[in-house]
Amino acid sequence: MRLIAIAVLTTIFVISGNALGQTRRRSTSSKPSTATAAAQKTAQVRTQGATRVAEQIKLLTKFTYLLGGINSGIAAADEEIRRNQATPQQVQTNQQSKARVKQSIESFREGLDKLEIDFRATPELQPFYIKLAGVAAGAATAEEQATANQFDAAGRSLLNVINRLADVLVIMRQ
Repeated sequence: MRLIAIAVLTTIFVISGNALGQTRRRSTSSKPSTATAAAQKTAQVRTQGATRVAEQIKLLTKFTYLLGGINSGIAAADEEIRRNQATPQQVQTNQQSKARVKQSIESFREGLDKLEIDFRATPELQPFYIKLAGVAAGAATAEEQATANQFDAAGRSLLNVINRLADVLVIMRQ
């Protein structure tokens, strides 16, 4: 009899424990959905890409502005050299100015090449690559023109590059 009483009491405790366990509500921690995280990552990558495009626009516009004055100085020095009125110092300074302009345009082309490659290789930026494609080629054209001492034409080519970059930036901000 005593064994039966112990068995009944044990059964009551086990059943009541199970009943209490079943009424307990479980809460799950809400994790951000993968869609939200992906959207945030896409927005962040797009912002970084737009920032890089804007930085290129700033650098190119500043350079193009300065190129106008430099081009005038180079043209004036070339005219003096042509008339044999320039000193050796002026000839050397003029050659150094031309070399710096050529080097600067080459650096811009390299930076734009890298920008194009990064846009093509980054899935979040690929939709904008179509509009961006060709800006490095425009800078290469400017580089060729500068190598041929056509600095005014090189500046105009860089203006076309700036326009394309601005178009890309507008599309990215939509």
